[in-house]
Amino acid sequence: MKDFGQLQKDLARVALGDRSAFARVYQATSAHLFAVALRILNRRDVAEDVLLESFVSVWKHAGGYQASAGEPMTWLISIVRNRALDVVRSASTRHETTRSLAADGGEADIPDERPSPLQLLTQATDSLAIRGCMEALDASHRQCLALAYYQGMSHSQVAAHMRAPLGSVKAWVRRGLERLKACMENG
Repeated sequence: MKDFGQLQKDLARVALGDRSAFARVYQATSAHLFAVALRILNRRDVAEDVLLESFVSVWKHAGGYQASAGEPMTWLISIVRNRALDVVRSASTRHETTRSLAADGGEADIPDERPSPLQLLTQATDSLAIRGCMEALDASHRQCLALAYYQGMSHSQVAAHMRAPLGSVKAWVRRGLERLKACMENG
């Protein structure tokens, strides 16, 4: 994987419309980001679609990435993760609507699945608050939470990745979540 400094520079170039920088970002990160989507979705075809949509979003919103807010890979993973979770939620909603229609034997109003402006504002505010709280955590807590929640790793996978005892990783995750919760409640 590409070093973070080069990835930051390439994202800055992508924000200016540099196609070759975009190609470098794709080359350096697409395999890892695809794995994140695949872990969440468990379907290769849907994960490929999510990856494509995510890179379209990266192209359009690269100017929104701020190096001071976090690592570039964390930003890219959050885009893919959020898209994948949207697909999971959407599939669940479609499944419920289909079951409801079949049970009623008739037509139903199909709800607008797009978030309202208030929901978008709330999501953006929550995202900024979480980012600030994550930055306030100890490095070990932050890394454990990022690996577990952004990359979908189990505690034992996190322990192996960090070369730390499983008990320590579990404690770091638990304490990190407690501190994150306290920060979010106070913020």
